[in-house]
Formats: sequence, C-alpha cells, structure tokens
Amino acid sequence: MRRMIIAKLHNVTGIMNRFTAVLNRRQVNILSITAGVTESQDLTHTTFVIEVDHLDEVEQIIKQLNRLIDVIEVADITDLPHVEREVVLIKVSAPPTIRAEIFTMIEPFRVNVVDVNLENVTIQLTGDSAKIEALIDVVSPYGILNMARTGSAGFERG
Repeated sequence: MRRMIIAKLHNVTGIMNRFTAVLNRRQVNILSITAGVTESQDLTHTTFVIEVDHLDEVEQIIKQLNRLIDVIEVADITDLPHVEREVVLIKVSAPPTIRAEIFTMIEPFRVNVVDVNLENVTIQLTGDSAKIEALIDVVSPYGILNMARTGSAGFERG
C-alpha cells in the first residue's frame, strides 16, 4: 500500500542518509523523496512516498525515524486531509502536422508549454499523481521522448 510520510528535520549534513538508512534496513520501497528548506533555513521539510505491505510496518518505521537525532517530527498523512502535488516535464513528439491536435488534447490539463521546436514540445504540469498519470495516458500515443517527475510533496491541510 502507498503511504505518504512527512518529516521535519534539522537541516544538517547526513540527516537524509540516516533517515533513508532506516527505510533501507526495513527493505521499504521508496517511490519518491522530495526535500527542501522551510520557512526557517534551519529546517528541512521532507516528503517520502513509500510502498509497504502492512500498516503496522508504517507505525514501526515512524517510531524508528522519530528516535533519530535531528528529527523533529515524522507523520503518516495518507489518511488525513492533505495537499499533495508533484511536477512533471514531458517532451512529446509533435511534428507540425499533429501539433494542433496535441495542444487540443492537453488543454483540459492546463499544462504549461515550456519549449517548442520543429519536431517536439515540452510541457509541464503540476498536480496530484492521478492528474499526472492521466496526462501521461493522453500524450503516450504521440510518443513520449523524455519525462522527468519530481515526486510528491505535501503537508496536512489546515
């Protein structure tokens, strides 16, 4: 099952290594990691999306992570009201003969076109994983030449 774990960490060298080592020891599949400084330069907000077999694994992982030095707080927000977004860049084959058709197909997604040349276009979308997967399904028949996803970032609502 997919779980979204958020953590607030002191922004110090080695904290991400110690954090991911706990997940590695428990043989947890990490689907994505995003991290960045917060409103305070001394703190890092990290979002991990992991795949586990049982909910009790998540509880044990959170207990272990909370015991680490330089960890302020760790929480599983999967079942709580939360905001979750990721960014994807997709380079799509788009020769001039079908470019208008592609633009019509991607318009409902409110994508940003970030690069255009004679044979392809690069588009950017920010949204939840389901929206990004839907866009990928729409543009795949035209030929995806390259794609990069940031992974999910998120926190609780309210």
